[in-house]
Amino acid sequence: MAIQKTENIWHNGTLIPWDQAQIHVMSHVVNYGSSVFEGVRCYELPSGPAIFRAEEHMQRLLNSAKIYRIEVAFSHEELISAMVDLVKANGLSPCYIRPIILRGYGEAGVNPIGSPTEVYIVNYPWGKYLGADPSQGVDVCVSTWTRLAPNTLPAMAKSGANYMNSQLIKMEAITNGYVEGIALDRNGYVSEGSGENVFVVRNGMLITAPLGSSVLPGITRDSVLTIARDLDIPVSEQGIPREMLYIADEVFLTGTAAEITSVRSVDRIPVGDGSVGRITKAIQKEFFGIIRGDRQDKFNWLTPVPVASKQTVSV
Repeated sequence: MAIQKTENIWHNGTLIPWDQAQIHVMSHVVNYGSSVFEGVRCYELPSGPAIFRAEEHMQRLLNSAKIYRIEVAFSHEELISAMVDLVKANGLSPCYIRPIILRGYGEAGVNPIGSPTEVYIVNYPWGKYLGADPSQGVDVCVSTWTRLAPNTLPAMAKSGANYMNSQLIKMEAITNGYVEGIALDRNGYVSEGSGENVFVVRNGMLITAPLGSSVLPGITRDSVLTIARDLDIPVSEQGIPREMLYIADEVFLTGTAAEITSVRSVDRIPVGDGSVGRITKAIQKEFFGIIRGDRQDKFNWLTPVPVASKQTVSV
């Protein structure tokens, strides 16, 4: 899906025109993948635009930068305000927001110290990432590519370099006729998709892989765990054998882009009876109710954007 331009991009505290957001080919990020980023959604509620879990996304962004020893000149609160200002300036909702912290043009070698830090925030229209009808689900496979082993690249950091692994998982899945691939960790347990966390329902228990299985601490993952506990659904973070995907009652994927997407089959083996399961539906109902404004934001997940006049995009 091609990115649709908006008018402004936030760069180091200033709004600049879209086409002026450029970097040099010798920037450290181009040569060595030295960037961290976030994916955030702004939803259109009856009360107006609101950014979903802005505080948690910006904290994870700063955590990722800290892990990679990238010094950031902007505070948590300033980055949240920057997202709000950008959405307001572009007058676009709903939209996807992409904050990026990268090492720019400076050093030529692997050592990044000396390369300047650049901070960008972009927003643009984006619909359903996996193209899934919530009532249908998607077909996925178990990837032949393994997720990052511990103490190689930090899986808890949302870094650009990690997504080279994700690209291999995604391309393999699409080439073989699936929408997405689920990768295993180095011990052979379920880790995550190319850009989503994985949940399994087995005998009424909602199960997801622990962070020790090379799992990104997903914001939507945390939202699902919070909703499940609020609904008194038993939850467990534990190792998931590959074969549990085949005998699970329900499987679904979560992520800012994917939201909550049911899995219809794994390696062409139907999940349950192939339809969206009861627990998946219950969690989807609560999640989508909050982001659409049909339900009370009792977890304080939404940051309002004061936009006087806006361009509403159908997705």
